[in-house]
Amino acid sequence: MALSKYQEIREFTKFGKKLIDSGLVESQFGNISIRNGDKMLITRTGVHLDEINKNSVVELDIDKPSNLDTIASSETIVHRTVYKNTPALSVIHAHPIFAVIESMLVENETIVPINIEGEYFLQEIPVVKGATGSPGLADKTSQALRSHKGVIVFGHGTFSAGKTLEEAYFVTALVEQSCKMKYYLDMAKRSTMH
Repeated sequence: MALSKYQEIREFTKFGKKLIDSGLVESQFGNISIRNGDKMLITRTGVHLDEINKNSVVELDIDKPSNLDTIASSETIVHRTVYKNTPALSVIHAHPIFAVIESMLVENETIVPINIEGEYFLQEIPVVKGATGSPGLADKTSQALRSHKGVIVFGHGTFSAGKTLEEAYFVTALVEQSCKMKYYLDMAKRSTMH
């Protein structure tokens, strides 16, 4: 059952605040979108995620860019490409600190969670490289999200996909928890070696 516009905005508001309250983004960074048929609703560029209202979201076509892209998030191309190439109905882009740190420490292109929840729900977390809002990043991210729930962009942040914003938020939080635990365990191992 599709949500009404009012319910969609309430979902944006709820999960924008949750992302801020959980420390997964700083106020103006990160973006949220949901798919509705051949359209997507996405936060505008520069929007404070803890202050989302009906004017903070723009509706765009998934299949073709429009002049409204200029006021939408700088990561619109990534969201659009994810919707074109995956069954996702919701996407969250966040900047969780430990996920970003781990993306820069990883020796290959995958982070393997060490915690039970991360191992069970994520199996592994791909790390991709690409310039913010670029076609290359959009392609790499959408490819990774075909077989994974979340992906980390090297030195930048995460993209998580789901059937709902709640699922995309859960994946975002779990990627960060998994990276945080891995970071602290690796640090503890290094300190016991000296």
